[in-house]
Amino acid sequence: MSKLNIAVVSINQPSLNSACKLLTYLDDFNVDVYGKKDLKHNLKNLITYEKIDTVLKDGWKKYDAIICILAMGIVVRKIAPLLESKATDPAIIVMSMDLSKIIPLLSGHIGGANELSDLISSRIEGCINFVSTATDQTKTFAFDMFAKKNDLEIENLKCLAKISNSLLNNKKVEVKTYESIFEKITPKKNLKLVTEQSSELCVNITPFSDDNLTLKPKVFLGMGCNRDTSFEDIEKAFFWFLDKYNLKKEQIENIASFEAKSDEKGLLEFASKYNFDIKFYKEDEINSLQGEFSPSQATKFFNLKGVAEPSAILYSKYKELIIKKEVFDKKITIAGAI
Repeated sequence: MSKLNIAVVSINQPSLNSACKLLTYLDDFNVDVYGKKDLKHNLKNLITYEKIDTVLKDGWKKYDAIICILAMGIVVRKIAPLLESKATDPAIIVMSMDLSKIIPLLSGHIGGANELSDLISSRIEGCINFVSTATDQTKTFAFDMFAKKNDLEIENLKCLAKISNSLLNNKKVEVKTYESIFEKITPKKNLKLVTEQSSELCVNITPFSDDNLTLKPKVFLGMGCNRDTSFEDIEKAFFWFLDKYNLKKEQIENIASFEAKSDEKGLLEFASKYNFDIKFYKEDEINSLQGEFSPSQATKFFNLKGVAEPSAILYSKYKELIIKKEVFDKKITIAGAI
């Protein structure tokens, strides 16, 4: 897990004692402990408070996870007014005072409560993790967890419950995606790879928007250009490409090109302005790729299979070309891969 920002909230002396003990199991995270004034503790920094409502309200956006060593009823009542969305709410976890039981109460998947609870229970001998999420209990594939683990943006999250319940009820769900991504899915029970949707139960794993539950992988662009192409022209080509394929700038992970373009000032300036890492590939790396590519002037001038399409594939995560080369103003080429 990444280095989460965690709040541990106590309410009396016994729960503060437990919080101090729990802290020793969380030394690889950034942890703040909250407690009432005038209680005994061995902490360098205890954040004191007057009302528990204030702690939770102020911490809702500040922390990735809030661990409450409190009665569950109190936690439920106090967080109720703060709930917004499973896409944005922090992980809320409740622990017993003896640290023998842990319950991921809210944001089990996207917020990471289940994963963090599982980690904590593995570190504390005898600690029981009670996960209530149905897909976890039945070991059913969970699209939101797949998205989180693979850095996929989730669109139309409201469709998730219907998809998850269908899988739990042993109904078939179509997955409209690329073979390279479908191979990563496990288990595949009741999942069917399709190129065209034929059922209302369908999940898209693609960078392109849809009415279905859609998991969007990042796009890697391959770019080629004529010698001394200006920054302004490359920038225009970039936004023209995004507009044509209805992509957002935030969906672009990084860009790549051929090593002969590594001194192109316009290309380097463009990468710098938009905070893209740019990678340049050698002739043998590009020509080692299998498959057919769009006809390219690079074959004539550099003996290459291409620039935009091969470099996009080489830099991409799944090695899947999804947008063939487009030419802007007869001097800039752009292709997209995931």
